[in-house]
Amino acid sequence: MSNSLLPPEERHLTPDQVEALDKRRELGHTFLVIAGQFAVIAAILLLWVGQDLSYSPGWAHPMAYYFFIAVAIIVVMGIAGMVLRKGTPRLD
Repeated sequence: MSNSLLPPEERHLTPDQVEALDKRRELGHTFLVIAGQFAVIAAILLLWVGQDLSYSPGWAHPMAYYFFIAVAIIVVMGIAGMVLRKGTPRLD
């Protein structure tokens, strides 16, 4: 008998399909961890962004650029991680 707690499309998978599903979800979890780590880095960079934008001359704003790159990584990895973890009843 099928496990009624699983979504209907996952109830009758072969062992190979279950393994592929687990690998996909594990990769999604890894992406979410990377996004979380970059969120910590972005929070620390945020401490310098205001000063960098105020006092750096012209287009020389390295901390602001690092911050925006970190935010872009957070968004990309976060969305990719959530998509790959699709179907998981909870986020670990």
